[in-house]
Amino acid sequence: MHEYSIVSALIEQCEQHALANHAAKITRVDIKLGVMSGVEPSLLQTAFDTFKLDGICKAAQLNIQIQPLVILCQDCQSESVLSERTIVCPACQSYRTRVLDGEDMLLMQLEMEQEED
Repeated sequence: MHEYSIVSALIEQCEQHALANHAAKITRVDIKLGVMSGVEPSLLQTAFDTFKLDGICKAAQLNIQIQPLVILCQDCQSESVLSERTIVCPACQSYRTRVLDGEDMLLMQLEMEQEED
């Protein structure tokens, strides 16, 4: 279950942003998760809930936005947004496609509370 190592890296990234912004805690973590990222959203949520307990993210809510697969067909030049995990062009059935989006996991936004002076 590689979601644990992914969440560990995510929390480390959150901690770095919090430190750079003098935040006392993080209350919300927004990520974009591509359908072809190889990460299972429910396992990611479970891993986040487990790992956040001992750090600056302990009060944080994880919001996962699922990014559909976006492909560009090299034959008909059609750009398609797909909900399925396929690389076949729905317009011409070609396999000569290029993935434009939907393969990554990105940290999109953090909501933090500042340290009190």
